[in-house]
Amino acid sequence: MAYIGKKVEETELANRTVDTMTGDGSDTTMSLSATPISVNNVLVFFNGVMQRPTTDFTLSGSTITFAAAPFTGAVVVAITGGGEHIGVPLAKIATDKISDGAVTSAKINSLSASKITGALPALDGSALTGISAVSNITTSASDPTVSSNPSSGLGTVWANTTSGETYILTDATASANVWTNVGPGTGDVEPFVFQGTTFGYHVGGSKGNPSPTQSNVIGKFSFASDTNATDAADLTTTLYGAATSRSTTHGFAAGGGTVNGGSPINTIQKFPFATDTNATNVGTLSTTKWYPSGQSSGTNGYACSGHNGTAFLNIIDKYSTVSDGNSSDIGDMTIINYTAAGQSSQTHGYAAGGENSGGSLNVIERITFATDSNATDWGDLTSSRWGVAGCSSSTHGYSSGGNGPLDRIDKFAFASSGNATDVGNLVAGQFGRAGSSSTSNGYVMGGSNLTNSIEKFSFSSDGNAADAADMTHDSGKYISAIHT
Repeated sequence: MAYIGKKVEETELANRTVDTMTGDGSDTTMSLSATPISVNNVLVFFNGVMQRPTTDFTLSGSTITFAAAPFTGAVVVAITGGGEHIGVPLAKIATDKISDGAVTSAKINSLSASKITGALPALDGSALTGISAVSNITTSASDPTVSSNPSSGLGTVWANTTSGETYILTDATASANVWTNVGPGTGDVEPFVFQGTTFGYHVGGSKGNPSPTQSNVIGKFSFASDTNATDAADLTTTLYGAATSRSTTHGFAAGGGTVNGGSPINTIQKFPFATDTNATNVGTLSTTKWYPSGQSSGTNGYACSGHNGTAFLNIIDKYSTVSDGNSSDIGDMTIINYTAAGQSSQTHGYAAGGENSGGSLNVIERITFATDSNATDWGDLTSSRWGVAGCSSSTHGYSSGGNGPLDRIDKFAFASSGNATDVGNLVAGQFGRAGSSSTSNGYVMGGSNLTNSIEKFSFSSDGNAADAADMTHDSGKYISAIHT
């Protein structure tokens, strides 16, 4: 037939399903090949006459039920929509009605935060991008230690859940880590360093000439300037030939003699660095002895070898510098001796030179701080001698002076065993001297000439010592020394 307007080139009903049947006057149901989302999603015709949804037919799943059976011969056509709404739209999108990929970012105008509720499904972390790694954060009820050794290395964050303090690993040297405190508290976690930064101390000694008496003075001098020492405090008794060690807060003097030519003692004394306060007795050595060599690990002090008034000893005494108490005999030196110089690295203690019934010695012995065991032979000094002053840089031990009298400064390495080398000279050759160590210089004081001089030499370059300052008095030979 004729029509007005342009020809309809093509009409496409996408995703429509058409089902047909012929009425027999009794059958009131019709099965559809698709399941509509609503009765309004189906168009039904009897011989071209549209039927009314819910009035002329109802829907249950994919089955249509007619209000009256189509008459015999009626052509029944049902057209099911492809997910579109026909008639009144639903107020929400039913489950599984949005095709995969149908919603893109460009189609989302805005999204209320209230619409994002409930638990999120499990995510595969490998698919996440643009998120910084968090594997370098450790939480613990305690602080880190120098031996924490985290696998994540430099920049590792350590949060103390007890104190709230936070640390960053700024030096990842194995078993010598440095943790810098960046939390509300103070105090970094770092390895103990034997060298001092502020003051040196001379302790006790024999003073006066020609008939020496013993001193109980704790003299204190500055590393920052070459100025004379001041009388800071007193020991519990007069003392000479004691082994000294240190913690971060206190100086210690172990053993020694109280009367010239008298018997040795076994007392362990300590005095604070923070205030100029007299020493107190805090423990005893495993035996009485004088002229032992002293070493420090940070948590323990050592008094090695010595003489008990009757015989030379090779005992290694170890005592806590963290809590007061007596020492323990933890091993033996390689030989019996006394008046050796004591040195300390971060991991080991050393004793150089000394004397026994066979005469002067040149041996350098080493003890291990990590384990209680016997000493080992580490090398030799350039000559045999006793009454030697010991100093320590971060990498080398120094043995100065000695009987002869010698003015020689010997130097040996901590990193590898080997003999010492002669790297300079003291101002005067004396024995019975003592040594203190700053981070940059060695200090040698006292001696057999009963002088009060404090000499200084550099760790950074080999060379001779210079007279830098004076002690409080002519403390003389077998003085002891330490530093903070």
